[in-house]
Amino acid sequence: MHQYLREERDALLWKLDGLSEYDVRRPLTPTGTNLLGLVKHVATVAVGYFGIVFDRPFPEPMPWIENGADNDDMWATAEETREQIIGLYHRAWAHADATIAALPLDAPGRVPWWPAERGGMTLHRILCHVLAELARHAGHADIVRELVDGSAGRRADNGNLPARDEQWWRDHHDRLDRVARATRA
Repeated sequence: MHQYLREERDALLWKLDGLSEYDVRRPLTPTGTNLLGLVKHVATVAVGYFGIVFDRPFPEPMPWIENGADNDDMWATAEETREQIIGLYHRAWAHADATIAALPLDAPGRVPWWPAERGGMTLHRILCHVLAELARHAGHADIVRELVDGSAGRRADNGNLPARDEQWWRDHHDRLDRVARATRA
């Protein structure tokens, strides 16, 4: 499970490669989803679930958590650089890895932001929860990156899609669009 977590972390971070500052910050959905914000959010998730839940505090301040601001972990401020967010991401995951290495899978934890009846957890359940959340956000990043420049796939060396030329994909898109249009009432 830890290996899958590492793979998803790498897949998410790869989505920033080769993009301008504007493109990593650009909101491409009505809710503002953007690549750098996803990285910041997932770093925050790692700190929360593998730090706070197991009483292993992260040693750095995270003002967007401490201020209780709504949704501030889903975007980078103008003052926050890409390098700062990526550095935080690496440090947050190193902290998470240390927690995973130090505790047995049945180690108890408490999720203070969940209702009391759900708050008690084990490291195993938190690993499952965070892996699912991370995979969800890596999927968001897949779509956002494809909207930015057409890049798709799991990693730079693994597109995870059939090898096709650009014309094939345009034809495929057009075929799907025709099918969708034919279903309109």
